[in-house]
Parts: sequence; C-alpha cells; structure tokens
Amino acid sequence: MKILKRILFFIFLVVAFVGVFFGGSYYGKSLVICDVCQPSDINFSLFWNAYNTLKEKFIDPGKLSDQDILYGAISGMTNSLGDPYTTFFNPTEAKKFEDELSGFFEGIGIEMGVKKEQLTIIAPLEGTPAQKAGLRAGDEIIKIDGKDAGDITADEAVTLIRGPKGTDVTLTVYRSSWTEPKDFKITRETIKIPSLEWKLINDNIAYLKFYQFSQSLSYDFNQIALDILNSQAQKIILDLRNNPGGYLEIAQDVAGWFLENGKTVVIEDFGVGKEPTIYKTQGNGKFSQYPMVILINEGSASASEILAGALRDNRSIKLIGEKSFGKGSVQEGINLRDGSFLKITIAKWLTPNGTSISEKGLDPDVKVELTDQDYENGKDPQLDKAIEIIEKMQ
Repeated sequence: MKILKRILFFIFLVVAFVGVFFGGSYYGKSLVICDVCQPSDINFSLFWNAYNTLKEKFIDPGKLSDQDILYGAISGMTNSLGDPYTTFFNPTEAKKFEDELSGFFEGIGIEMGVKKEQLTIIAPLEGTPAQKAGLRAGDEIIKIDGKDAGDITADEAVTLIRGPKGTDVTLTVYRSSWTEPKDFKITRETIKIPSLEWKLINDNIAYLKFYQFSQSLSYDFNQIALDILNSQAQKIILDLRNNPGGYLEIAQDVAGWFLENGKTVVIEDFGVGKEPTIYKTQGNGKFSQYPMVILINEGSASASEILAGALRDNRSIKLIGEKSFGKGSVQEGINLRDGSFLKITIAKWLTPNGTSISEKGLDPDVKVELTDQDYENGKDPQLDKAIEIIEKMQ
C-alpha cells in the first residue's frame, strides 16, 4: 500500500480523467461533477510507466488487483492533502460509516481523530466497552492489535478496531500521566449510543447531559425539555464533556431552545473569496432566560464546540472544565458510482464572534482538571465547580 501511495498523484489524475468522481451529501443526493476532466499540462505517461512497472516487477503478482490499486490510489490521494478529516471509504468501509451515522454498529465505542499527527481518542462513548475498560478522552492510540497506528487516519483505525460482537481488539494506549504505554484488551459489542439524560440537582438545577448530536437528539430533547420546564428547575448545567459531536443541524435545533430566535449559532467559512453561510436559531427560546454554565473537556468536539461557542458568544455563558478538542471543520459526503464514498473538508466553523474552532478548540473560562485519582475515586471536581458557580447566579 505504501508503494501505491507514492504514485497517488498520478493515479489521481487518471481517476479524474476517467470521471469516477460524483457529487452528493450525507443525505443521499448524487450529482455528476465531471465525466472527463484532464489537466492539459500533465503527461500521463509517467503514471502508466509506474503502473506497468509494478505489474511487471512486484514479487507477488497475485496481490495486484486493479480495483485495490484504484482504491489505494484514491485513499493515498486524500491522505496527501494533510487533512485528517478528508478521507476515502471503499464500499465496505462506506457501509460501516453509514451504520455509525444510524447509531448502531459493532465495535468498542470510541470516537477518534488525529491531533498533532497522533491518533487520539476524542471520547469513549457512554456505556460502551471502551468506557468500561477505562479509556479516556485524550488517550493516544499507539498500536492496534500490535500494528503501529502512527501513520494511519482515524477512518483507517475505525476499520481495524470494529469487528463482530464477541471478538477482541487490543489497543496500546499512551496517557500523559503515564511513564509508558499500556495495553487494553477489549471485547467488541453491539453499540447503541444514547443521546442524552437529565436529572434535578439540589432541587432547582437541571443537569443536562448530551452524549452526541445524533439524528434522534432533537426529538429526545423536545420530550425532555417539557419535563424540565414542568419541574422546579430554575437553572441549567449543560454537560458536553466527552461529546464528540454529530450533525450541525441538530446543534442548531438545540441552540434554538437556549437562544432567542434569529441569533447566530455558527458561521461556515468556505475560504477567501467565497461567501460564508451563517446558521441562525429558529427555535422557541424557552430556556434563553435560564442561568446556565457549560461543562467541556478535550472530548468535546464538533457540534459540541459549536453549541458551546454559540452560547458563550451570545449569552456570555461560562465554560467550565478543560480545553475542547478543536474539531471545527465541515465535511461533505460524496457518493461515488461503485458504492464507495469521499468525505471532504469544504469549510471551517467560526463561532458567532468569528473565532475559529478548527485545531484550536475552546478555552474554558474556568479551568478545572480531572486527575487520575479523581477518576479512581469517582470524584468530579468539574461538576462540583459548575454547581458552586451556578448556585451563586440569579
């Protein structure tokens, strides 16, 4: 595969030439971008020279599948862009990606990303084998079943980690508080990710925990919001810790409960010379007058950062905890003609005040860390601080 990636640029041009690229979105639209797109200043003979040399010289010709060469070339092409969120899925991987979006899949239940060129756990998902095994946001994955994970994308790692229920996968993980990596042997299960939960604290504080911004969150929150409104709750703690994000539109819908109608939620910046897209609230604003604080950590990413940034910029709501992950870019899904799939970064997210989330993350207004000892003793000083602060608010 490494050999194939070295010729990715030339294969990219050939791929463009034969017109394999089709447009679309996560919601299934398809659009032909180009049937024949050949740059006039490129000599394709070098590609064919490399391709034929591989066919002639490679020690094991039985492994040379033209289809695998094509998929490997497209994968290498996307990797060459240096953007960990622009990735290619062959048809098998595309099906797994679709399963994840539905909220059901078989694996261990972690969201991953590449941070500072290292495969990193964004968050272990609630109630999953990964969380039960003790994996945490910010853990670096060094190896997967003994295979070095230093030079693979998050999506490639997903392919290696997922598998049938009842089978095992071993992750070699490094944590900043450790002197050396440790192995975690974890048994895969069918993963059903919850969307949220809430409870009443000290009689008048609604503690609201969002686990992910999945397709079901809007409906689930609409039901729970009515319970909160009919309770004794007068203040809200919104917990976005270890929430790896999800759909932008869901974050926009939820923001409509906490902000007045017409407020900016996020700005999509498509780059120099292109008009940005501004997403605004369209909700009922029922919680817009409730005193609030928000909990974040390095497992808060994507849609979590959008919602936290929107509430801070519009209402000066304090963020408590640790710096968020910094996944502030927009990906568009493109369905290719054979069932494969491209996920392409097309824009970056800015908070309503114009602050970029991408790679930087959100800094908390009140920094509170969770230590290994806190985890082991079941303590939560971040939540304690949130309660302390909100009890003083009127």
